[in-house]
Amino acid sequence: MFVVAGVTGHTGRAVAETLLAQREPLRVLVREAGQAVAWKERGAEVAVVSLADAAALAQALAGARGAYLLLPPRYDAEDMLAVQRTMTEAMAQAVRKSAVPHVVLLSSLGAELSEGTGPIKGLHQFERVVGKAAKNLTVLRAGYFFENFASVLPAVQGGALPTFLTPGHALRMAATADVGRAAAEALLEPATGSRIIEITHPRDYTPEDVARELSAVLGRTVTLQPGPLDAVVPAFTGMGFPQSVAELVREMIGALNQGRIVRQGPPALRRFGQLGAGEALRPLLSGVPMHA
Repeated sequence: MFVVAGVTGHTGRAVAETLLAQREPLRVLVREAGQAVAWKERGAEVAVVSLADAAALAQALAGARGAYLLLPPRYDAEDMLAVQRTMTEAMAQAVRKSAVPHVVLLSSLGAELSEGTGPIKGLHQFERVVGKAAKNLTVLRAGYFFENFASVLPAVQGGALPTFLTPGHALRMAATADVGRAAAEALLEPATGSRIIEITHPRDYTPEDVARELSAVLGRTVTLQPGPLDAVVPAFTGMGFPQSVAELVREMIGALNQGRIVRQGPPALRRFGQLGAGEALRPLLSGVPMHA
């Protein structure tokens, strides 16, 4: 049996669906009982548990062949990194107590860096702390998610793609569905010791490339609308984010624009996803109201 966290999100759902499609016994972790029904109907066991509850999480991991764990962002927290540190410690305690033989962690390119990467700093600690507790570990470092553009899709329907990423600067990106499938494959083929897998699309994407593929999906031109880095904090606080979180986002975008968040390369393994920006964002566009 495998245990999968984050099934109400993009990557965890893809992990769980991949394993269910292969008829693997599965236990999914959800935060609320109401989220359990659909997974039970699909044949999965369900544990209602918080990733910050070490004792309950250890019980949910007990007897598993492997587990997929992630560190949820807490964009509502005044000190997001402190909240994530608490969750990291709880997950490490649960991994150690349950003695689960293999853990797959969702991480990010740039997580090898301890400073200057905004929210990715939480993943740096996540890798280190849970890694020390795990018997065998796979760290899945993903490129910048195409789905990070989801928040601006209403503007895309109106013909503009707002972004704080530097025009013309190509980044390693990935679709969350591909990341989830790679995580499922890692669970089915567990590591002995520790390994890092970097998962990205085969080619790098500029913001213009994303706009071009969205144009093709919508059948009309989507024009890039770049914004200055100094506008990140007021833009995010204007959407209700705490000041500290907005500053972390600014730091991360600055690191992306400066080319600091890149593939580490060997000894990390390399995996390629299949979905491009248009394919990854098409399902999300279908639920976005059209602009007049």
